[in-house]
Amino acid sequence: MRPSRRSDFDIAIICTLSLEYDAVSYIFDEFWDEDGDQYGRAAGDTNHYTTGRMGNYSVVLALLPQMGKAGAASAAASMRSSYTGVRLALLTGVCGSVPHVGQHEEIFLGDVIISKTVFQYDFGWQLSDGLVTTFETDRGLDRLEKRTENFLKQLQGNAAQRRRQAKYDYPGTAEDKLFEPTHRHKHHKSPSCICRHCVKDSDPVCDKGLSSPCIDLGCDDERHLTRKRLQDSSGDTPQPAVHVGAVASGDKVMKSAAERDKLSREAGVIAFETEGAGIWDEVPCIVVKGVCDYADSHKHPRWQNYAAAAAAAASRAILESYIRTDAS
Repeated sequence: MRPSRRSDFDIAIICTLSLEYDAVSYIFDEFWDEDGDQYGRAAGDTNHYTTGRMGNYSVVLALLPQMGKAGAASAAASMRSSYTGVRLALLTGVCGSVPHVGQHEEIFLGDVIISKTVFQYDFGWQLSDGLVTTFETDRGLDRLEKRTENFLKQLQGNAAQRRRQAKYDYPGTAEDKLFEPTHRHKHHKSPSCICRHCVKDSDPVCDKGLSSPCIDLGCDDERHLTRKRLQDSSGDTPQPAVHVGAVASGDKVMKSAAERDKLSREAGVIAFETEGAGIWDEVPCIVVKGVCDYADSHKHPRWQNYAAAAAAAASRAILESYIRTDAS
């Protein structure tokens, strides 16, 4: 049933990038703003909202006007002033991750991270919603992964109907490249570098190098690390695995394999993003992010749309496990 006012919405999905917002929009069953926004927003609220239905739930999808912890906190406060009844918020989008959890579990590009806790670099720990404990059981995780797979196929099909068939395709195992932590993303072919930084053995990397693909820089394919699950896929498209754990949130994008591994060892974090701690300042939320890079200097832009789609599908699957309390 369509809500009659903003306060009747109790589910919010929050995105900070337009590509994240686009992916989530393909997983709605119907929209309630096709003929204009009937709900409006509170004075001073600059967020962009889309309203509609996902399964049995009325959902408001928020696109924040800026990235970063402070901007996210301000935007979340605005959302709460407009949608006062929100009880569950999902921060959905893309993130960087560690490549391994412990000795046996591997994380790959396109997998999904769900926060059990959020670790803010300069503050401390924040616990996620109790709903997440369900996904730490074998049965709960198996069901979530299966439903995520189904919703991802539905999302891809919906995009194909809008003539965007290839936008959310799996990029391929050959594009999932994890380099040794010490192998920096920098100009390894000196003639192509217009500065002196990258050709040295020291750490600095020029701005052009940071924004260039590995193939242009000469990043060494011989320094890839072997990944068992990719080898076992036998050419098939691996379905996104879901990993539940601690997510690190800070104002800077993690681009250092050394710092990534250090925080993973010391704090047990499995992924890195930039808005979760800010959202938590205003409303408890679950971070649901698709892995688009390994939180090192080697970025993989081709994975962003697929990772965003995987996270959107997982968010829809999570809603199936959400049970309203009597107070709702």
